[in-house]
Amino acid sequence: MLSMHTARRTVALINVLCAAGEEAAVLKAVREVLVEYGELEPLGIRGDDLADLRAAALSLREVFAAVDVDSAAVTLNGLLGDVRGRLRLTSHDGSGGWHPHLDSDDEAPWGEWFLASSVLALTVLLWDRQAPPGGLCSSPSCPHVYLAHGSGPERRYCSRRCATRERVAAHRRARAEAVR
Repeated sequence: MLSMHTARRTVALINVLCAAGEEAAVLKAVREVLVEYGELEPLGIRGDDLADLRAAALSLREVFAAVDVDSAAVTLNGLLGDVRGRLRLTSHDGSGGWHPHLDSDDEAPWGEWFLASSVLALTVLLWDRQAPPGGLCSSPSCPHVYLAHGSGPERRYCSRRCATRERVAAHRRARAEAVR
C-alpha cells in the first residue's frame, strides 16, 4: 500500500530531522532515508533545504502526539490547510507509476513535498483505520515517533530496543525497592 510506504518514510524522516546533530550528518541521514524509500539520485537536496524539512517534521510530529483520533484529525485538517497544492495524480513524466500529490508541482521544494506527501499518507491511514496513525515513544529518553499498525496490543514504544530498555529499568527499580 503506497500510503503505508509513504507513512514509513514520514516516520523515518521525522526521526532523523528531529534528532540533534550536525547539519552535514542530518543531511546525509535524510538523503539515505530518501534513497531507501525510492527517491532517485541525484536528489538535489542541500543544506538550505533542512530548515523547511525540519519545520515540516515538527508539524507532522504533532499528528503522532495526538491522544485520540479526533485530535489527530484536527491536527491533520490544520496541516491540510497549510498544503499549497491541490490533489492531483502524477507519474513524474512517466518515470514512476501514477500516484497522488498535494504539493504545488513535481519540482516543489523539499519541505513542501515532504509535508504534502506525508499529510496525504497520514490522512489516508487515519481514514482507513479510524485511529491515530501512530504515537510518540513512551520511553522518556527517546524522542522518536512510530506507526501503529496491525492487530495486537496497543503499541507504546518505537522499537523493541526501547521497550526492552524500559522493561529492564522497571525491573531494576523494583528490585532496588524490594531490597530497601
